[in-house]
Amino acid sequence: MTATLDTTLSLAGALNRALADALAEDERVLIFGEDVGTLGGVFRVTDGLAARFGDARVFDSPLAESGIVGTAIGMAMNGLRPVIEMQFDAFAYPAFEQITSHLAKLRNRTKGQVELPVVIRVPYGGGIGGVEHHCDSSEVYYTHTAGLRVVTPATPDDAYTLLREAIDSPDPVIFLEPKRRYWEKGTVDPQRRSPGLDKAVIRREGSDVTLISYGGALGTTLEAAEAAAEEGYSAEVIDLRSLAPFDLETVAASVRRTGRAVVVHEASRFCGYGAEVAAQLSERCFHYLEAPVLRVAGFDIPYPAPNLEQHHLPGVDRILDAIERLQWDDAAPLDGEK
Repeated sequence: MTATLDTTLSLAGALNRALADALAEDERVLIFGEDVGTLGGVFRVTDGLAARFGDARVFDSPLAESGIVGTAIGMAMNGLRPVIEMQFDAFAYPAFEQITSHLAKLRNRTKGQVELPVVIRVPYGGGIGGVEHHCDSSEVYYTHTAGLRVVTPATPDDAYTLLREAIDSPDPVIFLEPKRRYWEKGTVDPQRRSPGLDKAVIRREGSDVTLISYGGALGTTLEAAEAAAEEGYSAEVIDLRSLAPFDLETVAASVRRTGRAVVVHEASRFCGYGAEVAAQLSERCFHYLEAPVLRVAGFDIPYPAPNLEQHHLPGVDRILDAIERLQWDDAAPLDGEK
């Protein structure tokens, strides 16, 4: 990775820097999608890249998501490393057949002879006052599909590192960008080595309960951990970073220490990603658990109108409520679970 001093960037700025460095270091890297060229993307993540690297390497595509992914598959089969943008989460659904039937399966189908180093960037989640089709948390559609890596950064530093590692990966990567965190700033070190593309990290140490989150919900979870400390609970916070594969080792080690766990995510609760985390922990940590694994998630409804999204998205109060219901004594009820 490019040697440079630490710098302060927004999450969107860190992604822009990662794309620029990848383009500069590897001529096989291409960027294309809807409005990523002259406009620089709806969220300006690709701002200035077309002017710097030319429209042969950074260019706009037709408004045809299935065609975008299909073209990327063909490019990757012929030695290129395309990075494509879906613009908004739900805009990717027309490309779902290409992603699940071809992108995810071709390497296995060819017994490893054909690699597909494709990165699909998907701005996802709520918190920006957008309407439906612009605020979905669609991670489980991809994590359920064998053959795909699914990652999501929660900090600017991780945004840079994870995107560089995703572009270098021989496997297709669904790169989920929490759009409500695009403008949050932090220190970015392009030389930092992450624990790996498939590893979770502990963002806050604690001893009483493990809070497990990722992407846009991580910041809220850290706020809840701070508030929980004021109420006498020591909460450890794990940032999953990688949703597929799932780093069970790191998560399970934490839960075995604390004996309690809460999973927090924006997506709907029913069959949401937290259900898989809870099932894995129940199987691997059953005799260490002092209470059932709880989930705090979006409600089981289509994404609401902008003026109601603050009620739909998990907040600090809902996370604290879950912590309080973790059977801290034998009489603690689970009734009223949210």
